[in-house]
Amino acid sequence: MPIGTAFHERTFPLCHSLNYREWSGYYTVSVYEVHHEHEYNAIRNACAMIDISPLYKYLVTGKDATKLVNRVITRDINKVKVGQVIYCCWCDEDGKVIDDGTISRLEENVYRWTAADPSLRWFKQNGLNMDVQVDDISEKVAALALQGPTSGQLLKVAAEADITNLKYFRVTRGRINGVPVDISRTGYTGDLGYEIWAPWHEALKVWDALMAKGKQFDIHAAGMLALDVARVEAGLLLIEVDYTSSKKALIPSQKYSPYELGFGKMVHLDKDNFVGKTALQRDKKNGVARQLVGLEVDWVEVEEQHDKFGLTPAAPAQASRVPVPVYAGGKHIGKATTTTFSPLLKKLIAMASVETAYSTPGTKLQMELTIEARRLKTTATVVKLPFFNPPRKTAVPV
Repeated sequence: MPIGTAFHERTFPLCHSLNYREWSGYYTVSVYEVHHEHEYNAIRNACAMIDISPLYKYLVTGKDATKLVNRVITRDINKVKVGQVIYCCWCDEDGKVIDDGTISRLEENVYRWTAADPSLRWFKQNGLNMDVQVDDISEKVAALALQGPTSGQLLKVAAEADITNLKYFRVTRGRINGVPVDISRTGYTGDLGYEIWAPWHEALKVWDALMAKGKQFDIHAAGMLALDVARVEAGLLLIEVDYTSSKKALIPSQKYSPYELGFGKMVHLDKDNFVGKTALQRDKKNGVARQLVGLEVDWVEVEEQHDKFGLTPAAPAQASRVPVPVYAGGKHIGKATTTTFSPLLKKLIAMASVETAYSTPGTKLQMELTIEARRLKTTATVVKLPFFNPPRKTAVPV
């Protein structure tokens, strides 16, 4: 049975919908109100606070900490400075992605590593005979995502920390309401945003301070439904939805190379040996069978299809994680993994895995559309990800 996070005492009274889901053993709010419209608008137009404490969090320390991190991930950690955060993935021996997450280099040999799935055993296996300590701090560190255009202004008021000079994918230390915190310029919305890492037992003080001082910045608590729409607009993948961890794959086609997920830039083949390097060298040389792309669905055609049945289509209110077949002519060439209507772009969009030959932007494909229990097809155009990438995401907030 799920349990509450460090913020449950605050999120529960706000959750009028009582719409929850389970995330890594914790109760997580899907939507606070009956609809996630206000929460999504807070992400894109004001400031949203999202409880992301259920993330798995690990602290890697010791003389060989850097050596272990470099052995596991595909990126070169030696290029990462203290105070920097990276997004990365890690693979099995066959070069297939196990998981993805962020790593913050807090000190020369101190790293905080986040993951979607439990990873302690894998990290420790790769650290055998190394002078390294890997601690699971998932239940010791609470985490909040503060996302949206006014999030930087709020933190300048609420935090005793150098927010003004905190660049994209950097981390700094400070205090909020007397509580020592790490603040990283990161997030899962593709917008200006921060993630705040606080001691579990003092987390409520951080929540209260941000909520109190956030009123002038139109702060809203936001749940997973709003986050799901935002992360699709930002072209950000979700494990077990947009790809399957190689640990959980049942057949070979459910395993993905980083080069099939748009992670190619995160594979540094010129660094020292790492898990999966030989297989990834082969992928780089020979190419891969699939590519992750964006799809924009022709809404006028969707309306025409519905009109044949005397119906009017309704824009889907929330993102669908149900995979949908994608075709080129009569040939099945992939699947849309997550589909949503973007309130900001006013378009029906999807993330999709398609055969490489059909992944060029501008390619016209067909996506399955079901109307009155009849499986039809509608035109979808391949576009480059992300769908939404505002300059404020990386700019210094004023």
